[in-house]
Amino acid sequence: MKECLKFYINGEWVDPVNPQHFDVINPATEESIGKIALGNEEDLNNAVSAAKNAFDSFSQTSKEERIELIGKILEVYQSRYDEIAETISSEMGAPLWLSKAAQAATGAGHLGTFLEILKNYEFEEDRGNTRIRKEAVGVCGFITPWNWPINQITCKVAPALAAGCTMVLKPSEIAPLNAILFAEILDEAGVPAGVFNLVNGDGPTVGEAMSSHKDIDMMSFTGSTRAGIAVAKASADTVKRVAQELGGKSANIILDDADFGSAIAGGVTSCFMNSGQSCNAPTRMLVPADRQDEAIAIAKETAENTIVGNPAEVGAGGIGPVVSELQYDKIQALIEKGIEEGATLVAGGPGKPEGLNAGYFVKPTVFADVKNDMTIAQEEIFGPVLSILPYKDDEEAIAIANDTVYGLSGYVSGSQERAQGVAKRIRSGNVHVNGSGPDFSAPFGGFKQSGNGREWGDFGFEEFLEIKAILGFTAA
Repeated sequence: MKECLKFYINGEWVDPVNPQHFDVINPATEESIGKIALGNEEDLNNAVSAAKNAFDSFSQTSKEERIELIGKILEVYQSRYDEIAETISSEMGAPLWLSKAAQAATGAGHLGTFLEILKNYEFEEDRGNTRIRKEAVGVCGFITPWNWPINQITCKVAPALAAGCTMVLKPSEIAPLNAILFAEILDEAGVPAGVFNLVNGDGPTVGEAMSSHKDIDMMSFTGSTRAGIAVAKASADTVKRVAQELGGKSANIILDDADFGSAIAGGVTSCFMNSGQSCNAPTRMLVPADRQDEAIAIAKETAENTIVGNPAEVGAGGIGPVVSELQYDKIQALIEKGIEEGATLVAGGPGKPEGLNAGYFVKPTVFADVKNDMTIAQEEIFGPVLSILPYKDDEEAIAIANDTVYGLSGYVSGSQERAQGVAKRIRSGNVHVNGSGPDFSAPFGGFKQSGNGREWGDFGFEEFLEIKAILGFTAA
């Protein structure tokens, strides 16, 4: 049992004002593996005050000083890499292979990417007699989720530090231990007091206080669309900048000239990765109607060959549990809804996989004959559940793909030129063509109710900058 009952405020580990203890549960065993304290508005105020006091000096540091600092953070991060991977695996259920190869890897990836961006970034330029400056936006409030925890922490903290901002982080209380490790890393790397602060707490208490706080200049939130709307409303009274990365229901269009074997199997595997708990998961697979039976056979075989088990033991390609009992129950209800609304259950279904009685394990599930107005085609399930939807031609496929309130990601497989043409017409913040993977330098974010603003790369970096014009600056 790991007890982490202090908050990191103004460069020190301090006791909460009125601590309420909260158990961190291992979703594979349903047993407590740690204990944190949940803070309140007073704790948040203390953290914001520290960040505000630190802003004047940190925002004036040189680019070279911040390059050195982020380089040191990356160095310390790498020294604790295995500990980060193991912690994430135990608190949110990602298989250890995935936690090492992707979960922890994203943290190092973002730190390295923003370090290189900072090295090459110009914060000033002259246009005639006017000097254009790009300056730190100010004190930032970060609310991060449990599904890719260190990914979302580092893709906010790293560019904020590079820009010269100060910040307060509220990680998910469901998977908070990796955030505490990250605070230890920043402390060891020598981040100045008050620049980075961490307060644990729940959304209605600390999250609400953060969003409405008059001394926070920017809110960056990752989570559900429902919670994102609440953050935006609470932020409106102080007219702070709000950047959001929210839900998704991404379409995966398999064109009739795609390599069906690899495209279908790859799409199923990608949907199930991280137990389906990814906002950009390709959860709607669109296939030519006259080849749906072929797609079903491949998807069924792939699902039935997907191993579900202990995160510490399952091999590459296998999946662990979903994060909590609440999440498990939601997924089960949506699987039942799919059956009730008339979708064809191809693989998986309700209940736990055979032999896995303890833990929040879900059967890898595939539905076919799904219509786009069904609940399972419109709601974000956030579990290993795939819907296969037939289409008659490319135009209908594009229309189905765009018929959603979300617009985070999209996927297209087929001949390159044709797939590129379809990708251009999908209304989402990013589209993966023919199995292309993530790119840390590319912008990540969504259209419509998937959010606003962008993270990752130079687009994500510039979210943390204000633009100032000094007229007459270069006048003789």
